[in-house]
Amino acid sequence: METAAHLHALDRHGTLLAAAAEQAGPDAAVPACPGWRARDLLRHTGVVHRWAAGIVADARTSPRPMGDPPDLDGAALVAWYRAGHRLLVETLTTAPADVECWTFHPAPSPSPLAFWTRRQAHETAVHRHDAEAARGGTPDPLGTAFAVDGIDELLGGFHARTRSRVRSREPRVLRVRATDADVVWTVRLSGGPPVTTRTASTACDTELSGPADQLYLALWNRVPMPNVTGDHSLATLWRETSGIV
Repeated sequence: METAAHLHALDRHGTLLAAAAEQAGPDAAVPACPGWRARDLLRHTGVVHRWAAGIVADARTSPRPMGDPPDLDGAALVAWYRAGHRLLVETLTTAPADVECWTFHPAPSPSPLAFWTRRQAHETAVHRHDAEAARGGTPDPLGTAFAVDGIDELLGGFHARTRSRVRSREPRVLRVRATDADVVWTVRLSGGPPVTTRTASTACDTELSGPADQLYLALWNRVPMPNVTGDHSLATLWRETSGIV
């Protein structure tokens, strides 16, 4: 996906997140985030949006701490979230294409600006789903191309980092197959970080398959895995250890 498409997705998912959280009410439980209410979701995502916007706007070349959320609730909190989301969209829209700033995972990206636009689009999409789950009803669709892109970023970015806890004492191979996109990822597990390639050239121990949007949410531990074949223990390993830290 191009940066412009990620920017459009960020705008859309952030707007939907605010609407769903507002409809749910601040006390609504967020099913995939035990202990969280809708207010926690707005505070977390609002802080992340301002943090990312600051890194790009200030062209920071090293990490910066995230700020603390404000002591707001209800309509005031929703308005604060919306303002931060708008700030992020505007920052990424107006930033120079060649801005140099810090990024934090190794997924291939043509530029830091492309990295941050993609990262925030997926950050916001996952939490938009959380807000809609808190509200109840049918969630808005992700779209196949966006979901494939997000699986790429999750497997080739977050879980390529040394911080990934998805490890195996013995070498194992996990396959991820998007049945509606003709896209396959092979994830090699070992005592080090997982290594992912977009290929199906080797045998696997376990295959996770299904429509791309359902795989995307399942790999983020938001919904059950659509289909598991082979050794189910690897699906359990993913569910228990793949949380982003």
